[in-house]
This record gives sequence, structure tokens and C-alpha cells, in this order.
Amino acid sequence: MSKRRMFDIEFPSEVTVPAGTETESDTPTGTKKDQRRGPMATAITENAEALRIRAEAEQHIRAENDRLAHEFVRLKKLGLVVDHIPLDAIQMTKLTRDRSGNSDPDLQELKTSIQTIGLSNPIRVEEVDGGYELVQGFRRWSAYKELFEETGDEAFARIPAGLLAKGETLSGLYRRMVDENLVRRDISFAEMAQLAMSFTEDPQTECEGLDEAVATLFASAGRQKRVYIRNFAELLSLTSGQLKFPEALPRALGLDLRKILLEDEAAQEELLQRLSTVPAGTSDAELKALRDFIQQYRARKTLEQKSDQEQGARSEANPSSVIAGAKTSLRCAVPAGTVRCLARDGKIEMMIEQDFSAVEKHRLETAIQAFFAALDD
Repeated sequence: MSKRRMFDIEFPSEVTVPAGTETESDTPTGTKKDQRRGPMATAITENAEALRIRAEAEQHIRAENDRLAHEFVRLKKLGLVVDHIPLDAIQMTKLTRDRSGNSDPDLQELKTSIQTIGLSNPIRVEEVDGGYELVQGFRRWSAYKELFEETGDEAFARIPAGLLAKGETLSGLYRRMVDENLVRRDISFAEMAQLAMSFTEDPQTECEGLDEAVATLFASAGRQKRVYIRNFAELLSLTSGQLKFPEALPRALGLDLRKILLEDEAAQEELLQRLSTVPAGTSDAELKALRDFIQQYRARKTLEQKSDQEQGARSEANPSSVIAGAKTSLRCAVPAGTVRCLARDGKIEMMIEQDFSAVEKHRLETAIQAFFAALDD
């Protein structure tokens, strides 16, 4: 067993201070006393000082981290925090898109721009469990997707995206999506109307009607534009989803169609029958069918008004013919379409979209004879 050696340290009661040396009164308090401490006391003092400096440094780091965290959240709320997000990590299930699923003829221009100078304006996404929900930038996402499929270039497998902070209301996310397209002025009235209708039908929005949906989603739009959106929503309902390219409808054409269909129920049936025969493909054929329908409908109405005016003039000239001037109008569905009939004293008119001049004469005679034979039964 080793023996601990003990040392006695004796401090002189009086210390002779050489001339020119600082005395205890000339030095900071405790300096002379510190000079008399042992190695252990000095080590403890130095360790305590190091711990104090470290605590101050850690406190400064925590304060800086808090500041950076708040700044990150602030920028994230503004959509200014940008990351490169994998295309397959982006989903579109939370929001009903305000873009038609039909082919976009201008998408090639966007793709060319991206290939040439890159994406100038990142899309906006919200972080959700398992990925990201697209809020703004459906066309940009579509362009990246097509470029990746066409080229296989991994540069297009990820897209720059601004990360929105969690917690935004569903209505707020819809407003972000809608307002961007309102500013860019490249979304049709039919697409906005369809979005309002989908918003109304979505149980998560708790929207009570179309008017509320339009007012909520398009609060940034002018009053007249909101009226047009509601009118187009009515048009989409009246056509029962038969329009294949509603986004291609010009405003004036859509409003004219709505007016006709509201005023004449038979016209609605006739239009739906026409739309069912329009060949699939591009929007041109559908737009032509709609314009032809309006032109022919107005021509018929003009003839009817002229006939009514002539009948009225004859009635004024011969009051005894008022009763004889009564007329009956009806519509009848036949395999070839809807026949509009107008019967008067001594006259009957039948109108349908068919060229009767191409029908053989004997067939017309047979049809007329059958018609009058049916009347005599």
C-alpha cells in the first residue's frame, strides 16, 4: 500500500513587495488572493468560467435557431421556401382542379420555355401525409410530366415548388388556386363555373349553394364576372354534361345558348340530341354545331314572328277570322329527332333538321297520305 505524502505549505505573514510592483490596492480585487490558490482551486475556477461561456454560447445559438425557425415559417406561409419535389410525390386529391382535362394547345409553348430558360415561377404545394398536395401550377406540373415522359431527362423528374405552411383552410387553398388563374387571365368561364359547381357539391366545404361558392372562390373578381360565372354554371346544368369542350366556349356564345335553353324547353332537347351526334376529336366540330343550332333556332323564331304578324294583320282586317286564326303548336319526338309542328286553319308546318328535297317523291306522297289517314281515324 502506498503512503500519501503530506506537505505543509507555510505562507509568510508579511510579503515584501519590490519597488514598482502593483500592490493589492492597485490590482483587481482577489488578484493577490488568486495568486495564492492551489492548482485544484485554479482548475475549478477555470472550469466554471468555461461552463459559463459555453452556456452563454448555447443560449445565443438557441435564440438564433428560434429566429431562423420563425423566419422559415414566415417565408413558408408566403410560399417563398422552394424545394425540388419529385413529380410522383405530388397528388391532386384535396382540391378539385379548375382546369379542364382536355388537351391544352398552348402547353407546348410552356414546355419549350421550360426547356430553354427553366421554370420561372415555381408551383405551390402543401405538405400532407405521404407527400404534397398541388395548390397552384397544374399546367406547369403537366408540362414537367410530359417533358419527363418524352425525354427521360432526370432534370424533369423534380419540379421547383414553393412549400406552403400547413393549417390553411380548404377555402383558402381554393382561393389561392383560383386567384392565380384570374390574374393570369387564361382560364375560361366554363372552367370557373365547373369549379364553383364542384365546390358546392364537396361536403368538406359546407357550401350551401352556387351563389355562395361563386362569392367565396371568386371574391377577387368583379361583380359582372361573377354573374357570367353563375350563368355558365346554369348552362352546364342545362346541357347535362353533354358539352365535351366547354372550356372552348366564348362568353357571348355561351350566354346566347343559356338564354335560348332557359326560354325554350324543346330547344334544350333538340340541342342535346345534336350534341350526341357531334364526332369526338377537337372543339371545332362542337363549336360549329352550337353556332349552327343558334342560327337555325333564330331563323325559325323570325319566321314564326313574321307568320304571327301576318295572321294578326288578317285578323284586324277581317274580325270574323279571329277564331279561325287560332293555332296549335307542339313537338314530337321521332327516330330522326324532334319535330316542331305549328297547326293553323288550313295550314300545318313541320320543322326538323332534315333535307326533304333529297327524299323521293313517291315516299313523300306515301307519308302525306298516311298523315291524313291518321287524322281521319
